[in-house]
Amino acid sequence: MTQQESTSALSRPLLVAVGLAVVLVVGFAALGLVLGKEEQTQDVPGRTGPLALVSIDAPDAGSETCVSLIPKLPLQLPSGKDTLPRRELAAPAPLAAVAWGDAAHDPVVLRCGLPRPSELSQTSQLRVISDVQWLQLPGSGSSTWVVVDRGAYVALTVPDDAGTGPLQDISATVRDLLPKQPVKTTP
Repeated sequence: MTQQESTSALSRPLLVAVGLAVVLVVGFAALGLVLGKEEQTQDVPGRTGPLALVSIDAPDAGSETCVSLIPKLPLQLPSGKDTLPRRELAAPAPLAAVAWGDAAHDPVVLRCGLPRPSELSQTSQLRVISDVQWLQLPGSGSSTWVVVDRGAYVALTVPDDAGTGPLQDISATVRDLLPKQPVKTTP
């Protein structure tokens, strides 16, 4: 056996061992990436635990209308094929505010007692859902819908991918609890 043949015979098992080690390292690295992405989607900051809401002007949040509505809102809302549970709000929580969502979905937020929307005019296009009139205020990634024909202005901010379920369920609750009033198109 020549020196070249003996070196070649020794290097084959070594090459196989090194190749196997490389395959195992790459496999574990890929597994780590996959599991890491899964953990990130399950624990996105702001999507678990109490939801912090910014306080906004809501002069009628303590009104009888809002006080009667808030406890009667559904504990969950439909969103496409999913159901969004009620979210706990971080302290200090704004008065007359409720949110629904989970780790996989942006929250749906309801606020009661807001001032009359400046966008509301005699020519505003209103959408009627379950006998409740809504004014849509489009945004980036979500729309805010404002109830304009009840004793208080109720805003529902809905992510674009949530579907119509939240609007339908909240409309039914508003219709059943709050008396209908004429739309005030002027301040």
